[in-house]
This record gives sequence, C-alpha cells and structure tokens, in this order.
Amino acid sequence: MTPPPLKPPTPVLPPHPAGGLGAALPKLVRWPNLLIMLLCLLLVRAGLLLPEQPLGTALLSSRFGLLVTATLLVAAGGYIINDYYDIKIDAINRPDRLVIGRVVNRRKAMLAHLLLSGVGVLLASWLHPVLGVVTLGTALLLWGYSARFKRVALAGNASIATLTAALVLLPELQLQLARHSSHSVVWPYALAAFLLTMVREIVKDVEDMHGDAQHGCRTLPLVVGVAQTKWVAGAFLVCLALLTTGATARMFASGHWPLGLWLTVLVLLPLAQLTRLLVRADRRRHFKHLSSWCKAIMLAGVLSMALAGGVG
Repeated sequence: MTPPPLKPPTPVLPPHPAGGLGAALPKLVRWPNLLIMLLCLLLVRAGLLLPEQPLGTALLSSRFGLLVTATLLVAAGGYIINDYYDIKIDAINRPDRLVIGRVVNRRKAMLAHLLLSGVGVLLASWLHPVLGVVTLGTALLLWGYSARFKRVALAGNASIATLTAALVLLPELQLQLARHSSHSVVWPYALAAFLLTMVREIVKDVEDMHGDAQHGCRTLPLVVGVAQTKWVAGAFLVCLALLTTGATARMFASGHWPLGLWLTVLVLLPLAQLTRLLVRADRRRHFKHLSSWCKAIMLAGVLSMALAGGVG
C-alpha cells in the first residue's frame, strides 16, 4: 500500500436525514463503546476488586455509580470533540458515520462536549479531588488527541492506549483512596489493555490512511510506510502475547483452570490468528478486519474478569 496524493478535492457530503441533536446523540457518543466501558468498570469492581462481596453490594454503591457516570460522560464528550475536529477526514474515511455538520451543527456539538465533560469532571471532583484531577486530565487529553495528537505518529495511539488503561485502573483508584491502600490487582489488565489498544489504533491508522493523508496528518503509516507500521504493531502484539501467556501459565499452575482455559481459547488463540492476519494484510479491508479482531479480543479480556475473582 502506498499513500494517496496529498491534495485531492474536498468531498461533497451526501444529504443526511434531519433529526437534531437528540436523535443524533446516541450515534455521536458511540453508545456501543460506552456499553463496553460500562461492562469493563462493573467487572473490574465486582470481578477483580470485590469478588468476596455479593454482586449487589459490590455494584450498588452510590459513590461507584457516580464514578461510572462521570467516566461515561467524559468519554461521551470525548467522542463528540473527536468528530468535531474530524469532519473532513470522516467524510472520506467513514461518510456513513458523519453526524456533525449534517445533522448537528458545530456550535451545538461543542456545547454538548463542554456540558458532558464539565459535568463528568465536577462529579468526579465531588467524590475525591484526586479523581477530579484524573478525570480533568482525561478530558484534556481527549481534547488534545482530537485536536492534535492523533495527527502525529504514535502520539495519538499512545494517548488512547493510556486512556484505555486508565479506565481499567479507575475503580481501583477509587477504592485505594477510600482505604488509603496501594495494593494493586488490576495492573496486568491495564497493561494488556494498553498494548492491545496500541495495536488497534495503529491498525486503524493504516485503515484511515486515505483521509488522513489528504488533510496533512502524520500518522505512523504515512511517516514510515505500511510495511514498517506492521512491524511496530507486531512488536506490541508480541508483548501482549508474552504477558497473556505468562498469566495463562500462572492460572494453570495455581489451579485456576476456568480462567486459564478462557485465556487460552478466547485470547491467546485469537491473538495468534490476529498475528497471522496482520502479516498477510495489504488492503484497507484487511486492516478493517484486523480492527474488528482487536475489539473482539478486548471484549474477551474484559469478560475474563468475571472468572478472575480470588486470583491473587
């Protein structure tokens, strides 16, 4: 694959049915992604942090509910600001997903972003000043990613990977602040989330080369080429495979067979297939397929938390 010409004509956007902000909001904030984030937060708390407590006791905490609400509000605001800055690029890469500028005007989109992010930061700050600082940093990093970092090789990838890892760690941070404890059981999952997100973001950069090149982005495949980009993604995949293999071996050695089998069948084997597909990929549709594989593996990893209770 070679980068396309840098200055093609600006595309004409096809008409979109009217509906206003209310009708467009679920699509604008990527509600399926928000559901996966919600599932992740719930499983981290109930499966990893408080496995000894009844499910209702672990999850039906008002303070945890506010933390979840704050996190999802900031994430929703992040999706809006991302689309706000990506109107022209998305018109080329994903015209079917374009909402801002067709259904919702830019001013209303910016207002929605500020309201969602602002309320999320205020809720987190009310829970604890440290949580407020972390949430504010998240909102600012999402803004920086959308406005600048995503157009710089590896900087945008690392930003999103860091935010994904932070999502996994957030429920534990809340408990540690309440208990004044520093013991961590979530870091392996956070590290795995970081590595897999790096792979997916790099793959998406290859998938989106066409639109990115036309608007001056300097993503990794546009800087070093697709072949070298595949090597970088492969390096992160190898690190993830080593981490998962070590964890799986530990599960079998300690007698946690259900979790060991889950990781083997639903994480390690798909990682092997993902690696094989990455080696052979040379078309945009191939990299789109790889992105779907990454999402499926991430979901399997999140669901494995339900079996991880009591693993110390």
